Amino acid sequence: MLACPLADGAELRPLEPWQAAEFAAYTDRHRAHLREWLPWADLVTDEGSARAFLQRYADRQAADDGRIYGIWLDGELAGGTVFRVFDPQSGSCEIGVWLSPEAQGRGLITTAVRHMIDWAVRVRGMRRVEWRNARDNTRSSAVAQRLGMRRDGVLRENFLFRGHRHDVEIWSVLDHEWRS
Repeated sequence: MLACPLADGAELRPLEPWQAAEFAAYTDRHRAHLREWLPWADLVTDEGSARAFLQRYADRQAADDGRIYGIWLDGELAGGTVFRVFDPQSGSCEIGVWLSPEAQGRGLITTAVRHMIDWAVRVRGMRRVEWRNARDNTRSSAVAQRLGMRRDGVLRENFLFRGHRHDVEIWSVLDHEWRS
């Protein structure tokens, strides 16, 4: 996948180490918004840390273990998606996302994730695609529902973040459900 159109002026494409300056600037502009749910928002503080973060995903992609993509809107980085877990042997993967406030409400995340699930199931043969979110992140839950995922359950107080334990919802779609 070199680039995948999402809507007028919006596309999904790989986010690579050579784009570290753009990713660092994006993170800096949206840190307050991102840090509500994403631990990496405090780790990506400059071009060097952005490059290291993106390089970890480049290495993971080379090992067929994870991938990261950016969402560009009118030529500017507006968000991203990630195969946080990608395990071809077990046939299971997990998708994560983020989006700047000004890009929300356009269906970009839903469309991007739809492409990712389709690729994971139809091209890579994944049998299960997961989505995890903090239970109080209702926007994230709504995306999973729009994609036809089923809520498998809640891992109570599973995610330690900023000194508090959060419940984590687990959503999934199976390959035969997706194909139908």
